[in-house]
Amino acid sequence: MPRVAYVNGRYVRHAEAAVHIEDRGYQFADGVYEVCEVTRGYIIDMSRHLDRLDRSLRELQIRWPMHRRALERIVREVVYRNGVRNGLVYLQVTRGVAPRDHFFPASETRPALVVTAKRIDPQAAAGKVEKGIHVITVPENRWERVDIKTVGLLPNVLARQKAREAGAAEAWFIDEDNMVKEGAATNAWIVTNDGKLVTRPAEFGILRGVTRATVMDVATHMGLEVEERAFSVEEAQSAREAFITAASTVVMPVVQIDDRPVANGHPGSLALSLRRSFFDIAEKSPAC
Repeated sequence: MPRVAYVNGRYVRHAEAAVHIEDRGYQFADGVYEVCEVTRGYIIDMSRHLDRLDRSLRELQIRWPMHRRALERIVREVVYRNGVRNGLVYLQVTRGVAPRDHFFPASETRPALVVTAKRIDPQAAAGKVEKGIHVITVPENRWERVDIKTVGLLPNVLARQKAREAGAAEAWFIDEDNMVKEGAATNAWIVTNDGKLVTRPAEFGILRGVTRATVMDVATHMGLEVEERAFSVEEAQSAREAFITAASTVVMPVVQIDDRPVANGHPGSLALSLRRSFFDIAEKSPAC
């Protein structure tokens, strides 16, 4: 089955999909995006993802490209047309196509919308969960408004590449006080020795992850305490467990931070329990 993309009002073959060279997403990274997980034919937490998309658009003063319900239908249709039962669906909204100028374009400029979907092998993800992943730490070098999910991801790209070159799967950004902020594409968590889940507050300086929010719901359902506070690299390395969350990874155990193993160097039981219970709590929207 050939892949299909939605681009500005049309469903087209993915291999032929294109946007104008003066799309402001290409010229200025003047746009936002969301990624939803698809599991067993259900789109996970779509309401929360679209709520966050709404916030990102408002923060950048970009109009919705269409009514929210229409966008929901397009997301479902793209998942359906690509035959994705397990994978990811990506949507990107930019300020639109206009002659290159730093000022906002004319008010009648239509926002541009692209939606794509791809399959992911769930067995490959299960293999990573079984072993856990390594993360490295890198100095924070991004702009302050990382709470907006923009397409301006060059520092994240460089951090992820540095992680790959170090044999790791993710990079955690560290502030000037050596406190963990978040991953290049994930939120960071630890489990303290007394069993509390700890993650940095999301009011400022990190992205308010959708999967992060659902994991908090799962923790409440399981009777676990969540503490929103900063934690240091040293505390993370000495923690009972560490893990990351994101739509692309759900809950993924971290077994090594920089050159030090976390606890016994194996995936922790709480992280695995949270992952097993995640889909019992998460919102599930049929793809068709």
